[in-house]
Amino acid sequence: MNWNLKKFNEMTTEELYEILKLRNEIFVVEQQCAYQDCDDKDKKALHLFLQDKDEITAYLRILEKGVSYNEISIGRVVVNKNYRGKGLAKEMMLAALKYIDENLHEREIRISAQAYLLKFYKSLGFHEVSEQYLEDNIPHVEMLFKKSPK
Repeated sequence: MNWNLKKFNEMTTEELYEILKLRNEIFVVEQQCAYQDCDDKDKKALHLFLQDKDEITAYLRILEKGVSYNEISIGRVVVNKNYRGKGLAKEMMLAALKYIDENLHEREIRISAQAYLLKFYKSLGFHEVSEQYLEDNIPHVEMLFKKSPK
């Protein structure tokens, strides 16, 4: 299995299809949430994903400043249900944090985290910066990661 990091226009049609399929399987079907997944932000994102043969096993997108927040952000974090419990979400998030630090030289990252994942994101260094709110009828909390200066 290989990690890939690609801009929108670098992805193959097959990769894009499999990513959208996975996001819909989890966010729309599994979480029973009708929402507009294709929000045009993908075109401005870096896409980090793990592939096992033709199957996307884990995925997230990195959005530059000004697309969702004043800070750089990470979103659409998802792991294929057949690959959960193997530490892929943590490995993927750590890879994203490292890339943002080393290549984009950003120290602050904002996310909109599903409330049931607060403990996971806190373990990565994110802190709650909002009250709980509903986004697409699912409880969320804004969280901020601040890396201390070197």
